[in-house]
Amino acid sequence: METERIGPPLLAGERETLRAFLDFHRATLALKCEGLTDEQLRRRSSPPSTLSLLGLVRHMAEVERTWFRRVIAAEDVPLVWSDSGDFQVAYDAAGADVAEAFEAWRREVEHARRIEREAESLDVTGHQARWGEDVSLRLVMVHMLHEYARHNGHADLLREAIDGTVGV
Repeated sequence: METERIGPPLLAGERETLRAFLDFHRATLALKCEGLTDEQLRRRSSPPSTLSLLGLVRHMAEVERTWFRRVIAAEDVPLVWSDSGDFQVAYDAAGADVAEAFEAWRREVEHARRIEREAESLDVTGHQARWGEDVSLRLVMVHMLHEYARHNGHADLLREAIDGTVGV
């Protein structure tokens, strides 16, 4: 499957800009994984870390699910890979099913897009139980940009170590 990555608009409102940058970063993660074998996607960065490209995909499925479905939409759904709420479980992709991981991530991205589109404004709030605080959709969108940008940096290094590919 070929990933299309569209650059964010140069002139747009706040919401459209946040939405476009988030989709740009989502596509970047997909591009970093494109064309690799299952084994390459599972390859760990360096011991003792369990970090891998597939682990990043699984982690971002959990992050999308948590911030959009659990926090903003107040859905009572568990994490995908952890019954205890431990985000670290997703990173260990040693025995993970690649198709299942990408399907879960794509499904959570679609849920997130729907929730964001249906929200009246960026001022809509949800409750972040871990913090014991209410947060705005605006904060969630910015936090998601931070998550993807940071992890896409990891993905850059992981991909280069696998086959020498740099940039996208």
